[in-house]
Amino acid sequence: MVNIIYPTSDAIFYVDRNPPTTELQWNELKNQALMLAESGNLLLMPSRLRDKGNWVTDSKLLVEAGADAYKAALAKDIEGVRAVNDKLYASCVTCHMHYRDDYPKYPKKKP
Repeated sequence: MVNIIYPTSDAIFYVDRNPPTTELQWNELKNQALMLAESGNLLLMPSRLRDKGNWVTDSKLLVEAGADAYKAALAKDIEGVRAVNDKLYASCVTCHMHYRDDYPKYPKKKP
């Protein structure tokens, strides 16, 4: 997570710090987005699979967010990259809520 997901997600989350303007910068962003999507696939490998429920669902959310960012970067669509932020954020928060013991949990609803 620290070596792949953080840096690649930061490229999407903070795209406005240094928006791509050159072909090289768009290619770099495209590669970051692709690595982000593929990191979700890595989480689905049998050796990394924690369970077949939330883990699979959460990993697929990451794949989808990365793929959407890749498509936007491929089209050089900065608004499309920005639009992925909410989806990417939701995939991160959802997974953290399920699998990080130190992550704040929402209070359970009373019946």
